[in-house]
Amino acid sequence: MRRVTTDIDIDALDRDQARQELARLAKLLDRADAAYHRDDAPVMSDAEYDALKRRNTAIEERFPDLKRGDSPSDRVGATPAEGFGKIRHARRMMSLGNVFEPEEVRDFDDYVRKYLGMSADASLTYTAEPKIDGLSLSLRYEDGVLIQAATRGDGAVGEDVTRNARTIEDIPTRLENAPRILEVRGEVYMSHADFAALNERQRAAGDKVFANPRNAAAGSLRQLDAEVTRRRPLRFFAYGWGETSANLADTQSESLRVLGQLGFAINDMTRVCDGPEAMLEHYNRIEAARGSLGYDIDGVVYKVDDLALQARLGFRSTTPRWAMAHKFPAELAWTQLEKIEIQVGRTGALSPVARLHPVTVGGVVVSNATLHNEDYIAGRDADGAPIRDGKDIREGDWVQVYRAGDVIPKVADVDLSRRPADASPYQFPQTCPECGSAAIREEGDSARRCTGGLICPAQAVEKLKHFVSRAAFDIEGLGAKQVEQFYRDGWIKEPADIFTLEERFGPGQPRQLKNREGWGEKSATNLFAAIHDSRRIPLSRVLFALGIRHVGEVAARTLATHYGTWTVFIRAMDGAAPQEGPDWNELIGIDGVGKVMARALVTSFAQPAERASIDRLVALLEIEEARQTAPADSPVAGKTIVFTGTLERMTRAEAKDRAEALGAKVSGSVSSRTDLLVAGPGAGSKARKAADLGVEVLDEEAWLKLLGQA
Repeated sequence: MRRVTTDIDIDALDRDQARQELARLAKLLDRADAAYHRDDAPVMSDAEYDALKRRNTAIEERFPDLKRGDSPSDRVGATPAEGFGKIRHARRMMSLGNVFEPEEVRDFDDYVRKYLGMSADASLTYTAEPKIDGLSLSLRYEDGVLIQAATRGDGAVGEDVTRNARTIEDIPTRLENAPRILEVRGEVYMSHADFAALNERQRAAGDKVFANPRNAAAGSLRQLDAEVTRRRPLRFFAYGWGETSANLADTQSESLRVLGQLGFAINDMTRVCDGPEAMLEHYNRIEAARGSLGYDIDGVVYKVDDLALQARLGFRSTTPRWAMAHKFPAELAWTQLEKIEIQVGRTGALSPVARLHPVTVGGVVVSNATLHNEDYIAGRDADGAPIRDGKDIREGDWVQVYRAGDVIPKVADVDLSRRPADASPYQFPQTCPECGSAAIREEGDSARRCTGGLICPAQAVEKLKHFVSRAAFDIEGLGAKQVEQFYRDGWIKEPADIFTLEERFGPGQPRQLKNREGWGEKSATNLFAAIHDSRRIPLSRVLFALGIRHVGEVAARTLATHYGTWTVFIRAMDGAAPQEGPDWNELIGIDGVGKVMARALVTSFAQPAERASIDRLVALLEIEEARQTAPADSPVAGKTIVFTGTLERMTRAEAKDRAEALGAKVSGSVSSRTDLLVAGPGAGSKARKAADLGVEVLDEEAWLKLLGQA
C-alpha cells in the first residue's frame, strides 16, 4: 500500500496551499474510494483513509469557500464499476460519521438530546452493534421474493449483483409474513477460518491470494460469473432497512428482532444501551472480544433506538444525525521530540508544535504533532487536573504519538525512562516570537495571545490574507502570495491600503505596479479593476473580512441580517461598548451571539488604532444593505421573534430553524424591537416583559396556525 505524508500543519497553510492540498486530497480519496469500493484492492489503510478524510474536512472548515464541487466530504462510496447493471436505490445508502474518543460519544449523545430538546437525565436508548468490516449490500423483496440486490455504489446508484447474492446461504430468497415491499440492508463478510481456507485453495491452484477477509468478500460478491461467487464462503449480517411498505416495529432493536424472525442473521452482540456510559461499556466489551469473534470488525455503531426520534433527527447530506460509528484506536508509535516551535496565528494565538523524528503511524509518515497550549505541555488540562499522569513534555523526550483519525497527530504519553539527563522543563514564551510584544493569557482562555495586533507581522499578514479570501473580499489577482509580497515591500500595511494602490502605484506614479517583477501592464490593470469592483460588497462579507475573533461566516451573516446596514451596526457597537444598556442587551440577545463573541466585537471596535483602520477602510467602500431572503408568502419575514417556555410539537431548535427559513430574525431576549413572542408552558419573565411592552404573544398552536401548519 502507498503511504501518504500529511504532516503540513493546517494552521500554516495559506489559501493557495489549501487549494492545492484540497485538490491533492480529492484525487487521493477518489482513488482510494474506487480502489476500496469498486476494485476491492485498497491502496491505503483504514487509519490513513480516515486521517486524510478528516484532514480534508478540517481544511474545508478553515477555508469554506475553497470547498470543491467534487469534495470527498459529500461522497459516499464510489461510482459503480463497468460490467455490472446499475440499480438506483429507492432510499439513498448513507455513510456514517466517525468518532474515536469516549468524550466524542458523550458529545454525540449531548447533540442528539439538544436537537430533540431532551434533558440530560431523560432516558434515551441506543443500539450498539459491531461494525462489520465487509461490503454493504441492499436486498429488495417484493411480495416476499428477492427481486434485486445492489452494492452501495456511490450511495444513490449501486451495482446489480442479484444473481450473486442469491448464492449466499445467509440471504433468504423468499420471506414469509414480510411487508409487501422490504429493502434489507447489511454487510457481506467472510470469516477468518473461511478466508484462510480460501487463500489456501487459491494458492494451491496458482490463483491470486487475497490481502484480507474484506477484500476477499468484496471480490467474491462482485464476480461477473455468479458461479464463482457460489464457490466462495460468503456470509451476511442484516443491520437495517431502506424502503418498506410497512414499519417492522417502533424501535431499531425490535425491528432487528423482526428481521431475525424473517430469517436473516443478526449480530448477537447487538445491545440496547441507556445513555453514553452504557454505550461505552458495551464498546469496551466488544473491543475485548474482537480477537475471538472470528470475523473482522473496525468499531461499534450506535443508533438512536426509537424510530420516531430517528425520523425527527433526520439526515445531513451524507450521514444520519441519529447514528455514529465509534472506530477502534489506530496504531500508536514512539519517536523522539526534537524541538518545540511556536507558531503565531491570525488571532495572535501562540500555538506550540512538536517537531518529531519522522515515524509511521497507521500507515502515515508523521513529523509534527499538535501540543495545543502551555497547559498541555505542562501535563495538565484547562482546569489544572493532570493529563498523562501529570508528565510534562520536554525537547528530547521520547513520546508516544497516535492519530486515531485525527488530522494532526497528538502526543499520548512520555517515556520518562528515556528522558535525556539535560532535558529541562519547557518555558512557554511570554512574548511573541514574531514581534516581541507581550503575549498574555486572558482568564478563561486556553491560549496565550500576542498583543501586537497589526504591528505583529504574523497577525498583520494573516489578517490581510483573510481579508482578501474568497468568502471575504475575494479580489481576483490578489491572493496570499501577492499580499505577502506587497506587505513585505511596504505597499500594503492595512486593508484600506488595498483600495489606494492604484493612486499610489498606478499610471503616472514614479513607481508603478506594471514595472514590478512578475507584473505587466495587463495584470496590473486587471488587478486595479478587480479592486475597484470589490468596493461594492455585502455587509456580511465586510464583517467576516475584518477577521474579528469568534466572528465566522455564519455569525457575520447573522449580524448583518439583524442590523441591516453598516451605519446601524457600528452605532450599535459603539452603544454596546460599555457592555451594558439597551445596545449591549440587544447584541447578546441575538440568537447565535453569546457574550464571548459580543465582547470580541465591541472590544475590536473600541480599540483606537483598530477602529481608525476600520474607519479608513469603510470610507472607501460601498457597503450593501443586508436583505432577508424568505418565501414571498412568508407571514413572518423581517419580524423579530422570541421563543420561550416549553414547546410541545417541536423543539426550540426546530422552531428556530423554521422561523429563520421563513425570513424571521430569532432573538434570545424580549425588547421593544421584538415583534412576536411564542410562549409555551413554563413561560416566565419573558412573557411578563412582552406584556409590559405590548408585544404580541402567541401560544404554540397559534404559531403553527400562523405558519399554516396547525
